Amino acid sequence: MKIAVTYENGQVFQHFGHCENFKIYDVNDGMITDSQVVSAAGSGHGALAGFLKDRGVDTLICGGIGGGARAALGESGIEFYPGVTGDADQNVTALLAGKLYFNPDTMCSHHHEEGHNCGNHSCGEEKHGCAGNQ
Repeated sequence: MKIAVTYENGQVFQHFGHCENFKIYDVNDGMITDSQVVSAAGSGHGALAGFLKDRGVDTLICGGIGGGARAALGESGIEFYPGVTGDADQNVTALLAGKLYFNPDTMCSHHHEEGHNCGNHSCGEEKHGCAGNQ
């Protein structure tokens, strides 16, 4: 099993489509056996699902995510857990223990305005159509 987390400075990055790095974890028998940070810079919204699939990822943990990205991940067979915040490593451990807190309804539905970043608002705060992590 391979789990990817949208990643920035040890934390779950809050906007899938703008994610420049993923931390990818190799998991065997419910235990993390290896992890590495990989750059996705230049991939963009539409290509990120393929980027993850090409690296053998079957599970994604992320913050906000739009409808197009949800559809692309589904078509790629990647299970995803949106609405996650906090430490990336701790969230992967929580997923493996069946205790991950996520919100399946977390979604960024806005068109990206100049200067808007979904990661700039706090849990549960709604801004520009991005519901945050309620």
